[in-house]
Amino acid sequence: MAHAPLAASAPRARIVALGEPMIEFNQTRAGETSYQQGFGGDTSNFIVAAARQGGDCAYLTRLGDDAFGQMFLRLWRDEGVDTRGVQLDRAAHTAVYFVSHDAQGHSFSYLRAGSAASRMTPADLDPELIRGAGFLHVSGISQAISPGACDAVFAAIEIARAAGVAVCYDANLRLKLWPLARARAIIRATIGLSDYFLPSIEDAQQFTGLDDADAILDWCFAAGAANVLLKLGKDGVIAATAQERRHIPGFAVDAVDATGAGDCFAGALVARLAAGDDLPSAARYANAAAALTTTGYGAVAPIPHADRVRALLG
Repeated sequence: MAHAPLAASAPRARIVALGEPMIEFNQTRAGETSYQQGFGGDTSNFIVAAARQGGDCAYLTRLGDDAFGQMFLRLWRDEGVDTRGVQLDRAAHTAVYFVSHDAQGHSFSYLRAGSAASRMTPADLDPELIRGAGFLHVSGISQAISPGACDAVFAAIEIARAAGVAVCYDANLRLKLWPLARARAIIRATIGLSDYFLPSIEDAQQFTGLDDADAILDWCFAAGAANVLLKLGKDGVIAATAQERRHIPGFAVDAVDATGAGDCFAGALVARLAAGDDLPSAARYANAAAALTTTGYGAVAPIPHADRVRALLG
């Protein structure tokens, strides 16, 4: 499959994501023991963000056949996300994580070992759902949670590429889940299979061993990247191809919690690409959406709808 160009013409609109949803308990105030229940999991955050920007979205995963799993099904249906690719697992639980806050930022504690999503395999995929998409979004976290889930990610990419579906990949490096050497090898292999690679500067510094943004981009293109969105947090993003690199500034907001901001960026970006925007325009929109999601607590509740994003852009 040829890599998608910087500006695609008449793209197919459907967006499909594959990955691990997690119930979130987010500390409401640093030093206190009260937590607000919400939703997380990087690709689930992504698909909600894409749906709130008007995207036609579907999700592929396994959930525990439990109360938390039912909460996720209601969330996605309420957001207009197609859940035909979601399977319930009676022998495993839906994963959970906790977010704590202090002066240094936020930190995470996970209860995900043996979760339903970690039991994903290629046999759980709905190939027709993937073939009918315009974009498939996958993540390094899904590759890290188990060998079977990693195989499922590569199988989904293979189906997508054979059908001419653009692949979006977020490294989302989590060294608590796998050793750096394996992460680096898997990430590098996946970059060359992707049309849009979306690493954060912090993650990229770890898996490349480099500090400078241009050197990191050189590494990505040497690995086979087509389009790279190097996320710089509040400083915005560098949208790059092998021929062009453009810094797109971020937006100043009163940020309180950055949980899921990168996922929101990715979902908004792909929603705008699916709508026909060129890459720089989609990235500027995604910067605005990601900035707004940091103004509230939790990964999903603060994700803005399109009207709020356009107001900030305006």
